[in-house]
Amino acid sequence: MVNEVEFSADSPESGAAMASPRWFVLLLGIIAILFGVLFFVYPIPTLTLLVTVLGFYWLANGIVVLISLFSDKTGWGWKLLVGILGILAGILVLAYPFYSAILIPTIYAIIIGVEGLIIGAIYLVQGFSGEGWGAAILGILSIIFGLILIADPLIGAVALVLLLAGLAIVGGIAAVILAVRMPG
Repeated sequence: MVNEVEFSADSPESGAAMASPRWFVLLLGIIAILFGVLFFVYPIPTLTLLVTVLGFYWLANGIVVLISLFSDKTGWGWKLLVGILGILAGILVLAYPFYSAILIPTIYAIIIGVEGLIIGAIYLVQGFSGEGWGAAILGILSIIFGLILIADPLIGAVALVLLLAGLAIVGGIAAVILAVRMPG
């Protein structure tokens, strides 16, 4: 006979035990609001701080991936590549945090611009092959957006920082409201 355990909605095992405590949600909300405001007021120093944290993460992750090669040899080529690239990227970011704070969002803007061109071309082809003018218009807008980002990726980098600031503030406010409304 198999022992079955039933969980009711009222039992602590049903998910309430897995939920974040109220204070933790409130703390995350306050931190998000703080980072959002700092992004608006001091965009480059705040971005430099976050990029530095990213540099430490890449460095630590690269070391951990290389160490994992001693215990698990599956996919060793990829692990070796990821480990070396992570260590190199971490060292470069930590050595040049200010340049990295400008370079990383700029590269990301270029990548988004190229994706915009590709997606725009796909939508444009779909629009002209009978899917409707909506797809064609979306394709043209995506191509224009992609060209703008590729032509001046610094605009995209600045917009990305401002977008992150706005999202952090809105998300932080939502987390604070959620924490206030949480039972407990």
